[in-house]
Amino acid sequence: MPDRFAKEKITGYNGWAMIIYIYGADTFRSRQYLTDQVAKFRTARDPQGYNVVFLDCAKAEPGKALSELMAAPFLAEKRMVVLENILTNNNKDLLGDLLERVKNQKIPESNIAVFYQSEVHSKIKEVKEMDTLLQQEKYAKEFVALVGAPLTGWIAAEVKNRGGQISGAAAQYLAVNVGEDMWHLNSLIDQLIAYKKDEIQLVDVQLFLDEKIDDNVFNLTDAIIASNHKLALKLLAGQRELGVEDPQIFGAILWQFRTLMSMRDLFEKQDTKSDDMAKILKLHPFVIRKNLPVIKKYSSEKLRQIYHKLLDIDIKTKSGFADQEILMDLFVVGN
Repeated sequence: MPDRFAKEKITGYNGWAMIIYIYGADTFRSRQYLTDQVAKFRTARDPQGYNVVFLDCAKAEPGKALSELMAAPFLAEKRMVVLENILTNNNKDLLGDLLERVKNQKIPESNIAVFYQSEVHSKIKEVKEMDTLLQQEKYAKEFVALVGAPLTGWIAAEVKNRGGQISGAAAQYLAVNVGEDMWHLNSLIDQLIAYKKDEIQLVDVQLFLDEKIDDNVFNLTDAIIASNHKLALKLLAGQRELGVEDPQIFGAILWQFRTLMSMRDLFEKQDTKSDDMAKILKLHPFVIRKNLPVIKKYSSEKLRQIYHKLLDIDIKTKSGFADQEILMDLFVVGN
């Protein structure tokens, strides 16, 4: 994108002040965009940092917004004024004055007015008029909440931009289980990149998510192998009460048995230390530590027998033979 803050780009259009309107449900990406615009302006016009002003209009005195918007630059040609959450304000006089200035291009050409909205609008009619007017500006940009494939694509691109790698399955899992909470996604991406030096896999993502499937998965798996039907049913019911759906529980158990079989096979071939086992199998050390006592108690044959029963459930569910919840209950009490 060309630098809109270069000298030949600094006015909005027709010689009047530039007005930027940044809004939308996705406050993480909109805040990123705002930060980027401010950084570009500072690089091009304000390296000393004297001519960028931020003002939260939901909290500031009404007169402060207008005084900042109309003030002259300090020892410079241009000044950027970021007015946050002006549409959250209930002051009709302030909004009426701003409406008139934006509509009639009465903001000084020396100032770049950035209207950034991240909070809920107030209900007065002036707010609706202001929102409609600002959306018509040349530099208005809306950030809608990302869902589905666009969100998965954003996650993959963001990981790459931060120097990491992520598998398609892992990116999709994040998109489905975290959803539109971009601030949480941002934090998770940083944690995952710091933790995993090579490609982030589905198992890595599952470990970092607070998705209500934690130690209970390990305990449930152990109870199933030990044929502790009472405990297994109790743990299964507990997951359902927490709102975890059967396909999610089943997927976690299936993954757990695959992990156990891989660990047991490696354990039989070479009595590997947990850290080495984690590196060889590319699993989180936490998973290895939790599962080591289990694989030392049970043979590969026993684990494989249970795993085949799980595969049978998977086939019957996908073919519509029976309801997965019923099949899971029968599996737990019949194993």
